[in-house]
Amino acid sequence: MEENVTPELGAEQMLEAAHAARPEGKKVFVKTYGCQMNVYDSQRMSDALAADGYAPTDRIEEADLVLLNTCHIREKAAEKVYSELGRIRQLKEERGRDGRETVVGVAGCVAQAEGREILRRAPAVDLVIGPQTYHRLPAVVRRALGGEKIVETDYAIEDKFEHLPAPQKKAVRSRGVTAFLTVQEGCDKFCTFCVVPYTRGAEVSRPVAQIVAEAERLAAAGVREVTLLGQNVNAWHGEGADGREWGLGELLFRLAEIPGLGRLRYTTSHPRDMDDALIAAHRDLDKLMPYLHLPVQAGSDRILKAMNRKHTGDDYRRLIDRIRKARPDIAMSGDFIVGFPGETDADFEETMRLVRDVTYAQAFSFKYSPRPGTPGADLDDQVPEGVKDERLQALQALLTEQQRAFAAALVGRTMDVLLEKPGRQAGQRVGRSPWLQPVIVDEKAGEIGDIVSVRIKEAGTNSLFSEPVS
Repeated sequence: MEENVTPELGAEQMLEAAHAARPEGKKVFVKTYGCQMNVYDSQRMSDALAADGYAPTDRIEEADLVLLNTCHIREKAAEKVYSELGRIRQLKEERGRDGRETVVGVAGCVAQAEGREILRRAPAVDLVIGPQTYHRLPAVVRRALGGEKIVETDYAIEDKFEHLPAPQKKAVRSRGVTAFLTVQEGCDKFCTFCVVPYTRGAEVSRPVAQIVAEAERLAAAGVREVTLLGQNVNAWHGEGADGREWGLGELLFRLAEIPGLGRLRYTTSHPRDMDDALIAAHRDLDKLMPYLHLPVQAGSDRILKAMNRKHTGDDYRRLIDRIRKARPDIAMSGDFIVGFPGETDADFEETMRLVRDVTYAQAFSFKYSPRPGTPGADLDDQVPEGVKDERLQALQALLTEQQRAFAAALVGRTMDVLLEKPGRQAGQRVGRSPWLQPVIVDEKAGEIGDIVSVRIKEAGTNSLFSEPVS
């Protein structure tokens, strides 16, 4: 819920404060933790603040406003924020002695989860703002400049997408030829290990018209690849132009019609929301890249039930079979948690068996970390840290082996690559394969933003090396 340490200003007072406190020529530094959704939110916060005269900077020392956009998925992520705030406090004090004011804010999921506790643990913080209220950020910053300490984490009734300003074309161009676009937020699944339903709220889908309009602006500014974002992105639904209820599959078909967009992706998906229309989009849309991040978390049915995933290991296997039948060249990515409460050696072996059955081009694996307020934190039979470490090392070794095998199988193949940026060495460019790997390309292959055909010569540890194909 929203908490204001001092009473909230009325509408007329806030308007007067906006003009009185409007900064000119000031700079904002935003540090982003966690997922792609936070990257997108950080960009939109910068866009919102630009209207109040704040220019983004990569140098925290020259910032008048410092924002930490935080993640609360794992305990260490939250503690990193408090460590960073300790360093920022010293910077703020040093600048204060020189007569320069620095406003410090905490945004994101740690802000949503901990609220006033942040002000108690880190007195240097001036404002705390949750993910649902970013459209209020400029007004909140103005109030902080007036001396208030603010905690603004109420789930907004109004649609924050409706209130956030559209990114300016110049800002979009400076970000490059790929972009994130949020279409869905929140989660109704309530997995017992996860804080997202408590920090991001219930599942909300962004209207079709807003999504299409933003995608068109991105394409007009030179973006070639758009990744649709959501905590459960494939739970997105909305009324389409034909009056029918659309799912993500229909939305992807509509976005594929936008001139200039050459590639589409989406993340993160839940197995329960993978419907026939979305699988058909993978089959029929060349612009939809053959790469799918579909977390399963564990292979043991007993652990999946304890996690409240509401699918079994074999449900997941059958779903993968359907997807691969529709798109044989698709590569799978996933998330895995080891050491969930009650996980036995036999349960862990079921996870390893599922990984061997599916095979992944890429995956992310973590030790279970109890998050306060989640059902998993209260479960008995917590797994010892040493056991978690051993299991994580074994799982990561298998996933790394599969990732390297997938990359090695691409040697000798011809593929289209989107050129994204200059390489580290002169004469090189870095592109992205359809399966998300970085690809090193000779700069003669094309300009940044081009989609070019290359042949893979070698698979490195983290990149593919290629030669142009005429």
